[in-house]
Amino acid sequence: MKNLPKIALSLIAVGVFAHANASTITLSTGYSGASAQSSAADYQSVVNAAVATPGAGYGSTTIASYNNVNNSGLFGSGSNIAFKSVINFGVSAADAGAWSFRSGVDFGKGGALFLDGVALDFKSNDMWWAGNYNNGSQFFSGSSTLAAGNHTLSIYGLEGCCDGGQQAQFKAGNNNFVSFGANDGLISAVPEPSTYAMLLIGLGLLGFTARRKQEAKF
Repeated sequence: MKNLPKIALSLIAVGVFAHANASTITLSTGYSGASAQSSAADYQSVVNAAVATPGAGYGSTTIASYNNVNNSGLFGSGSNIAFKSVINFGVSAADAGAWSFRSGVDFGKGGALFLDGVALDFKSNDMWWAGNYNNGSQFFSGSSTLAAGNHTLSIYGLEGCCDGGQQAQFKAGNNNFVSFGANDGLISAVPEPSTYAMLLIGLGLLGFTARRKQEAKF
């Protein structure tokens, strides 16, 4: 029972910091020779199947910043790539309202953008943003009214060659666009019920330990 205080403090730390990062980004890739798809849902399905078994030259990882992201730099392969990016972020009550999103990509066979499971944008043409947002056919964009709480932006795409650097950004209200990342300035996501549970368990264990020590003195 000597480890109870350490366990309690660990649970409290997990509860406090589980949502400390402004946003979390997971990039998953896999091999795919699929052609352009006819709907956002089709892109989602094809890409999900490909990234489920990535193979050599592909993989899955978390990234600290969604700037100049590509598969070759992370995993090796520069061709026949299925991309899936999942960005989890939180919206505070103060920032609830109109939000805009955009993503510059290199998807030679098109792709789709989803917010909270609903398609925001979809293009089946050859997409290469070339580092700018001047041509609307070469990047994803969309807007939505967001309530306070947790949200997920997902990007799906297919690239034959040659895997250029990509970017994903958000804009809250009338603010400027900012790239998603560990330092994007977003308010921490609203804790889930499981987070509160860990906090309560940790505090309960600390209370139990303190009481046992007090009783041991008498």
